[in-house]
Parts: sequence; structure tokens; C-alpha cells
Amino acid sequence: MSSARRPLLTATAAGTLLGALWFVPSANATADDPAQEQPTVTQTTQARAAATATDTTGVQTDGTRLADTGSFDSTPYVVGGTLCLTLGAGFVVYSVRRERLGF
Repeated sequence: MSSARRPLLTATAAGTLLGALWFVPSANATADDPAQEQPTVTQTTQARAAATATDTTGVQTDGTRLADTGSFDSTPYVVGGTLCLTLGAGFVVYSVRRERLGF
């Protein structure tokens, strides 16, 4: 491969990567439309009877609790990002060395 085509190949690869990343969904927690002001009433039926209890305010609850999912573990993402960054830096160092040595 000639050295004149190498920058074109690199630019094409970078453009393809940026184009692919364009379609990765964002993690925004905001909605595009504003929230409804008045709540809607939906009637549901329950398949089994739930035990009801009365809390300290006098309101009856069915005893159902939300699952405690814990905090988000970002360790694999940090390790993976560090490895990818190190690999990319290694490729840059390797290509600069090859260019300076005249390969």
C-alpha cells in the first residue's frame, strides 16, 4: 500500500467509527415531551389477594416493596476504557517508531 493512501484509509476508518457512534443511544434522563399535569386513572385487576397493612399515617398499603438494586457498578467500563485507551496509545507509539525508522 502506498503511503499516499494511508491517510485516506485512516480518515475513512475514523469517519466510519464516528458515524457508527452517532447511532448509540444517549443516557439522558429527561423526556422529549413535558410530563402530563393530570394523572390518568387506570383500572387493573389483581390475580391474587395481597395482604394489606396500615402504616403510621393510617393509609393502607399492600406490603409490596420495590427491589433494592444497589448502586451502579462502573468498574468493567472503567477497566475496558483504560484498556482501549492503552491499546490506542500503543498503536500510535508503534506507528511513530516505524515512521521514524523508515519502514
